[in-house]
Amino acid sequence: MSYVMAMAVILIMVALGVLLVGAVTSVSSSVRFDHPRTGRWQQSAAPGPEALDAAEEELRLRYARGEIDREEFLQRKIDLER
Repeated sequence: MSYVMAMAVILIMVALGVLLVGAVTSVSSSVRFDHPRTGRWQQSAAPGPEALDAAEEELRLRYARGEIDREEFLQRKIDLER
């Protein structure tokens, strides 16, 4: 194998390694270890309190502007609290 081909193979392997590390990092940031004894892994799906506050504020504004009625407001508020 020539020197140029060897370098090309090495560069491709390095690029694939970087992609693999990036994929593992992105997956590991969305999965967290739940309990040290049970060893269960859990997907973190619940939004943070800031997101819920913003969503509830938007819901209140829509209700205040008359875009949704009281029944829809209450149902969506219950859904946000789950």
